[in-house]
Amino acid sequence: MSKTPLSSILLVLLASLIGSFGAVFLKFGAAHLKRGLRHIVNWQLGAGIGLYLGSSVPFVMGLKRGELSVLYPMVSAGYICTMFWSKLFFDEPITKGKIAALVMILAGIMCIGIGGS
Repeated sequence: MSKTPLSSILLVLLASLIGSFGAVFLKFGAAHLKRGLRHIVNWQLGAGIGLYLGSSVPFVMGLKRGELSVLYPMVSAGYICTMFWSKLFFDEPITKGKIAALVMILAGIMCIGIGGS
């Protein structure tokens, strides 16, 4: 493949966003497990699993016409979203170390994107 189309990039970024919401629902669902393993069946865990599985649809659609070496690193954009959802929904701190890690992730995505041109 010669070039990765913008539509493929957007589909993979959408998949990353959907997957990041999956992580949020898995965490909500995991909270039920404090009351015992018999609570493993709950709608939040089901939603998290569904979102993770659902995120594979736009991901595969994006891979169809794009370069894997360009698109797969963009999955890490989900880490960025997840950090913000963690702050919003669970009041987890955003530390200097986390910000530095996000900057490195973004820099890596940009370098791979530039290299794919």
